[in-house]
Amino acid sequence: MTSAVVLLSGGLDSATVLALAREQGFAAHALSFDYGQRHRVELAAAERVASAGGAASWRTAHVDLRAFGGSALTADVEVPKDRAPEAMGADIPVTYVPARNTIFLSFALGLAEVTGSRALFFGANAVDYSGYPDCRPAFVEAFERLANLATRMGVSAAGPEQRIRVHAPLLELSKAQIVRQGTRLGVDYALTWSCYDPVAAPDLSGPHGPWAACGRCDSCALRRRGFAEAGLPDPTRYVGG
Repeated sequence: MTSAVVLLSGGLDSATVLALAREQGFAAHALSFDYGQRHRVELAAAERVASAGGAASWRTAHVDLRAFGGSALTADVEVPKDRAPEAMGADIPVTYVPARNTIFLSFALGLAEVTGSRALFFGANAVDYSGYPDCRPAFVEAFERLANLATRMGVSAAGPEQRIRVHAPLLELSKAQIVRQGTRLGVDYALTWSCYDPVAAPDLSGPHGPWAACGRCDSCALRRRGFAEAGLPDPTRYVGG
C-alpha cells in the first residue's frame, strides 16, 4: 500500500483530510504538533481522530513556537471574537502563526523520507480560512516544488509518477462541503476540536474532558456556520450550549 504523511491537528478539516487520504488507498502516517498553542486540547483530539480514522501511525512533534510568539495562539494576545464573516477574509488575523504551515510541512517532508511516502496531505482551505497566506494555492504549489528540490527522494525520482506531491483536497471547498465530505466518509466530528480559545467547563464530560469551545472565535464561527449550511448537527460543546 502506498503511504502518505497527513498533518493532523485534531480539527474538523484535518480529520476530513485523513479520511480522504484513506479513501484514496493511502496508508496514512498522521503527524501532529505540540507547538505551544493555547488550545493544546486539540492534541488529545488528534490522537482520537488518528485511531478512529485508521491511521497507520500517529506521532507528535515538539517545536516551541512560543519562543517567537507573534500570534494570539502562541503569545499573550487576545483571540478575536464575534467577527463578521466579511471581516474574517479582509485581512490576515492575529491568530495567524508565523510560517506555521511551512514549518509543519517541512517536518512532514522529513517523515515522508523516512517512511517512503511520496504524498503529503494537509487541510489548507482558501475559502473559509481567515486569509492565511500559507493556506493559498500558490503556497501549496511552491512547497511542492521545494519538496522535489530539497530531498533525496525528490531529486532521485525516476519519473513524474515518483515525484513528491502535496495534496490539499479541501483547498476550494466551503466548510459546509467539507462537513458533507467527512460525513459521507464516516468521520466522527464529536472527536474533533476546532476552538482557538478553550473554556474550562468542569461540570461537563465527554471526549474533550472538562473543556468547552468558546463559540465566538473565527474557528468556532466557521465551524458552526459550516454545519448549519450543511444541514447537519454540530456535536461540539459550546459555552452556554
